[in-house]
Amino acid sequence: MDLVTLADVEAAASRVATTCLRTPVLPLAGSGPGGSSLWLKAESLQPTGAFKLRGATNALALLDPARREAGVVTHSSGNHGQAIAFAATAARVPATVVMPEGSPQVKIEGTRRWGAEVVLVPVTERVSACAEIAARTGAEIIPPYDDARIIAGQGTVALEILEQVPDVDVVLVPVSGGGLLSGVAVAVKALRPDCTVIGVEPALAGDLAEGFAAGERRVWSTDQTTRTIADGLRTPSVGELNWEHVHRYVDDVVTVTEETILSVMREIVTRARIVVEPSGAVAAAAYVEHASTLRTGTTVAIASGGNVDPEFLASVLNG
Repeated sequence: MDLVTLADVEAAASRVATTCLRTPVLPLAGSGPGGSSLWLKAESLQPTGAFKLRGATNALALLDPARREAGVVTHSSGNHGQAIAFAATAARVPATVVMPEGSPQVKIEGTRRWGAEVVLVPVTERVSACAEIAARTGAEIIPPYDDARIIAGQGTVALEILEQVPDVDVVLVPVSGGGLLSGVAVAVKALRPDCTVIGVEPALAGDLAEGFAAGERRVWSTDQTTRTIADGLRTPSVGELNWEHVHRYVDDVVTVTEETILSVMREIVTRARIVVEPSGAVAAAAYVEHASTLRTGTTVAIASGGNVDPEFLASVLNG
């Protein structure tokens, strides 16, 4: 199984430069134990509200010209779907996004607004429905994470982090299917092998943490993973290609509680003044929940997305 390389990530950076923002890093916590500090990589400020636009843009740029007319199809809880919709519209390629019933309405509406057709199915049928549409229409499937094009695109986040915070000691990365963690780890370990890369999951969707500790990929049921409030991180397992990257390049994987996720989400909105969804607060939550065990030093947590229902956001802020 061929792994993504630094050269792949650097090539992706050129492809996504005109579509994706170079997002800022913002301070959240000042000096702490051992002189630690926490910075947020504000991927929630991307045009579609999440880092997923990077991978989608790279994948669409690499689409075989002969396949463009048939379009693309994917399955997504929302952020990858919106990214595919945006990138496909920009590339003038038709797109269909299969989403689980019960996905946040803000993500469903956003995907439609960016130009994709949305098909809603039970959460357990999203992969099979995507495959059926591809077989029927000839559309190319753009997976949300288990794909070298996606991994390389997501890795461009790390190139920016290393330029913006050259003294970074720790990078905290939220984990769902593992596309972001895979790409970030490839780039960081190639350019700064001394920098620690840690994946972060909700404890209620901690399949990778369990598998990482055991040394083998683990799969949880959707009944387990859908318990977490972090709807963007409910994937039952990391992808097979993603696991290979994580196993080779990632230093550790930790989990955080629902209570910490919501508390840190509130802190990010009120102190860093950017909107994040629960999934976007998970990485920073590790800085709080694992303060006594994390490596000290300058830490960057990726605030991965900000597509949150306004009423839910208001309830979190009102505590």
